[in-house]
Amino acid sequence: MSRRERPGGVRADFDDPASLAGAVAGVDTVFLVTAPPVPTADHDIALMTAARAAGVRKIVKLSAIGSGERFEGATVGAWHLAAEEAIEASGLVWTMLRPPSFASNFLRYRALIQAGEPIPNMTGDSRQAIVDPRDVAAVAVAAMTSDAHNGQRYDLTGPELLTFTDQATILERVLERPVKITDASALDQLPAGMTTGIGWARAGGAAYVTDHVPRVLGRPAGTFEQWARDHREAFAAMP
Repeated sequence: MSRRERPGGVRADFDDPASLAGAVAGVDTVFLVTAPPVPTADHDIALMTAARAAGVRKIVKLSAIGSGERFEGATVGAWHLAAEEAIEASGLVWTMLRPPSFASNFLRYRALIQAGEPIPNMTGDSRQAIVDPRDVAAVAVAAMTSDAHNGQRYDLTGPELLTFTDQATILERVLERPVKITDASALDQLPAGMTTGIGWARAGGAAYVTDHVPRVLGRPAGTFEQWARDHREAFAAMP
């Protein structure tokens, strides 16, 4: 699904609800992934509404860990929570996937690492169970193709708690080159719309490991180091 015409694809726009009908026509299950530039549940709800009208049976939504928790008077992942609640109330079958930070987030820092520049640490010394996005994808497939996961919320964590510094150290070892970091954890330095979620994680809210990935997949969750080794060439391929 894209705003632009693509061979073999369907043109649709979350900001044009009428255009979404073609994206869900004849579909049984929807994997719902949105990333609005300004956090809002409107895109999720628009697609859910179109899906229900088209006779879609199930929605598997990519949400975020901690959605609905409270931090300094605000709701963590408020837009995810609003979308989850709308989907639950829709009468559709649903599964919610709530991962913490993806291991692949480090790919955004490739140019800085290549240039020997420090990368921003937005979560201080807090720890998270960083997840391999391949595990998230595998759980999504399981949820979409089996009714065993209907009505479940899965916190899809990795197997170990790591600080941002831990991750940088692992990547440094795998790449055999320095990976410098700089503190960027002051709330006024965070991107707009991210202060509550990152503040919650920085305060230790996401410092836990679940068995949801191994329970669904029947194998251990992947480690950050294994992800880094499998993607070493993605960093080395930089000019």
